[in-house]
Amino acid sequence: MTGGGDAAANPLRGESFLMIGGRERRLRPTFAALVAAEEDLGSLFELVERAGDGKLRLSEMSALFWHCLADRSGIGREDVGAAVVEQGLAASAPALRSILKQVLQGLH
Repeated sequence: MTGGGDAAANPLRGESFLMIGGRERRLRPTFAALVAAEEDLGSLFELVERAGDGKLRLSEMSALFWHCLADRSGIGREDVGAAVVEQGLAASAPALRSILKQVLQGLH
């Protein structure tokens, strides 16, 4: 995705986009966002392991995306989940991969 709805994503910061409600929304996996996700979902390392084993749940993916949204105004968690279902897991995979890579490798 190119970033038509938000400012362009900075891949060096691990940013990516997810289409929500017909608009590209920037995902920014900041330290604060990842800490909040971990408090909500449990260990991020275990989340990465489940994802690698193909056992990541839709609710976990949606929650991770919601916590990493750069701007949540007007967006509820249910909107994120609906967007993932609407566009499908394959279309959501690049954003998920970007966030999980950030969790494992950090910024370079």
